[in-house]
Amino acid sequence: MKKIVALLAHILLLTTFVFAQPFHDDIVAFKKKDSLNAPPAHPVLFVGSSSFTIWQDVQTYFPGRTILNRGFGGSSLPDVIRYEKDIIFPYQPKQIVIYCGENDIAASDTVTAKMVLKRFQQLFTDIRSTLGDVSVVFVSIKPSPSRQKFQPVVVEANKLIRQYLKKDKHASFVNIYDAMLGKDGLPMKDLFREDMLHMNSKGYVIWQKILDPYLLKG
Repeated sequence: MKKIVALLAHILLLTTFVFAQPFHDDIVAFKKKDSLNAPPAHPVLFVGSSSFTIWQDVQTYFPGRTILNRGFGGSSLPDVIRYEKDIIFPYQPKQIVIYCGENDIAASDTVTAKMVLKRFQQLFTDIRSTLGDVSVVFVSIKPSPSRQKFQPVVVEANKLIRQYLKKDKHASFVNIYDAMLGKDGLPMKDLFREDMLHMNSKGYVIWQKILDPYLLKG
């Protein structure tokens, strides 16, 4: 009897741990969507944080591409890594477009550009190990006005990731950072919503123009 109680307690502990994982509900919601409507085969897969989550009409920006958006708001690179077996690998994408790293930096003053690079390297290595030479596009971390104090780290992280991806002919770094700055070198506030963090349609138009040449058609 004691063994049964101990076993049940262990199962309960494991169950609690699983459901306590960050963004668990988001992943469950994605899986429910997939069960109701089968996702497209070999899509251009968007993964990352809220800049993709909010871009719900992303498909209309890129006609001729088959886009699947699996961004979940508030996520950092470790979160994407945690759920890569749920939101990346099962879709067998022909291309993976990543926007992530901004929340990593904003989470703590102790997160350095080198730490962001190391986290991205792990994600990239996992993708290469599982999906081979699939096309990977990293969208540079944007200059958010509400996070101005973190911009030196953002600039350095973008630089390090750009340099890292130069070594891989099937990967691209897409610089949207510079296009979002005004003549004064500061982020253009009219590209953002009231929170000065998330973009409005003007911001996404800029992203569309810069991203379009990099995305695979079909």
